[in-house]
Amino acid sequence: MEESRNIPVPWYLVSGFGAHLKATTRTLVVQKNGQVEEVPLSRIRHLLVMGGHSIHSSVISRLLSSGACISFFEADGEPLGILKPFGFKYDETVREAQQKAFSHSFAIAAARGSLHSRILALTQLEDDLGESLFYKGEFEIMEKSLAELEFLVRVEEVRRVHRFVTDMYYEILARTFPHELGFRRRTPRPHVDVVNTLLSFGYGLLFGNACVAAMGAHLDPDIGFLHRGKGGLVNDLIDPLKAEMVDAPISSLVRGGIPDDEYECGPSRCTLSDELMHTVLGCIRESIRQDIIDNQVMALQDALVKKTEYIARPYLGTR
Repeated sequence: MEESRNIPVPWYLVSGFGAHLKATTRTLVVQKNGQVEEVPLSRIRHLLVMGGHSIHSSVISRLLSSGACISFFEADGEPLGILKPFGFKYDETVREAQQKAFSHSFAIAAARGSLHSRILALTQLEDDLGESLFYKGEFEIMEKSLAELEFLVRVEEVRRVHRFVTDMYYEILARTFPHELGFRRRTPRPHVDVVNTLLSFGYGLLFGNACVAAMGAHLDPDIGFLHRGKGGLVNDLIDPLKAEMVDAPISSLVRGGIPDDEYECGPSRCTLSDELMHTVLGCIRESIRQDIIDNQVMALQDALVKKTEYIARPYLGTR
């Protein structure tokens, strides 16, 4: 079961495969892998079902009658559909607040959290490796760009600075990888090097977890502030979390060496072996903290509905 169970979020996530869900008059009963968890129905305002599971009709009827929603997702977090009680309005209230929000302040918050997390990750990595990663003036440029965010008046300017520092981050990170792997910077899909392929695989997993949480809070995953287009809001949420939850474990894996027979890169794309994907899944499952994601989503929802300040906090792991 997820670590986030003790966090006071109004949704409950069942992920993976093979769980059996049923309900009594007051309790949701989840049986999975020989373990049984009982959750008071009064705690659940939104049940999130991710992957393949068996659900007794009592779960649906009890939750809907209590005013809760049920959303279904593919195993990778892709939304499939939602069941809502008749007359349900809460999601409309949240999404109306999201649509009317002053995008500038939320874009700056997401960019600040993202750039701060990447600068901290590089300085920590430099200490861990015991060698200089920055060329002359690079660190100062990144810090100056972070400080400039507060004075930018247009969202497009915020996006430009965010792209600039993010590009620098990956180029500096690339200096820690074996040169023969061909990673120099982040590239668009389809990737032709193994590092970009691994990073995108990890980001996809993180995206799925954050998308589920956003839907749990009745946010529209496509209405972003810093990022635009499909999944824009989810990308806003995960950008400050990528460096620690995905980049750190994958970078460690890459620096430790990847056998040549674990991947195949051609002129059009790079493919990963099942064994390598299984290894990456193990690393990412330990580093992706659903409770941290949930807390960030709750902070965003509160800021939108209650008009409070939003802070996209970078996750620094155990550091």
